[in-house]
Amino acid sequence: MAQSKFAVIGLGQFGTAIAKKLAQKGAEVMAIDNDEERVEAIKDDVSYAVTLDATDGKALKSQNILEMDAVVVAIGENFQDLLLTTFTLQELEVKRIMARVQGPSQRRILEKMGIKEILSPEDEVGNNVAESLINPNVLMSMQLPDDYQIVEVKAPKNIFDRTLEDIGLRQKYEVNLVTLLRKEEDGEKHIIGVPSADTVLQEGDVIVLFGKTSHLTRFLEINK
Repeated sequence: MAQSKFAVIGLGQFGTAIAKKLAQKGAEVMAIDNDEERVEAIKDDVSYAVTLDATDGKALKSQNILEMDAVVVAIGENFQDLLLTTFTLQELEVKRIMARVQGPSQRRILEKMGIKEILSPEDEVGNNVAESLINPNVLMSMQLPDDYQIVEVKAPKNIFDRTLEDIGLRQKYEVNLVTLLRKEEDGEKHIIGVPSADTVLQEGDVIVLFGKTSHLTRFLEINK
């Protein structure tokens, strides 16, 4: 299977984290920024690190940008540069573009440009903080379209020492268990694959749930 190829444009904290994670997962990553110091800082962690003006279509094309499976535009400081870069990638007919936004106004502009995959790390952080304040057991939450959500939550005490069949997540609460994490002998939490109906939940387990936001809220409220 061919190695996946990605470009990340904009090497602030967000873009750098994406580029490094992709490289760690075995992808071929080209990291791009107009700041030479940022490029120098990441060059040993990715396949290629290039200093260039990403609003320049010829410069991008010279780096074989069209060979990339996807390009992530992670520019955070200058929305005009993000727009121009995104427009340039569209003009070059890059097959998959993901772009970062800060706030609903920027999102609307990119949506009008036809960008389908929009990243908003600030919204995700805000959502996670709000969820953890309302319910301290929630470790992570991800809002999905159509009012669906994925949450990672400490198993509530009311469901300790009960099987998944007895708890009836799907039948009683209309939520699905994706997987669970359990502390093993080495002291680390490990994923327990796809749990079966007779799996007994233990104190300290972390469960990953998927469902409608209202159904997840109801489950967490009832089992506090």
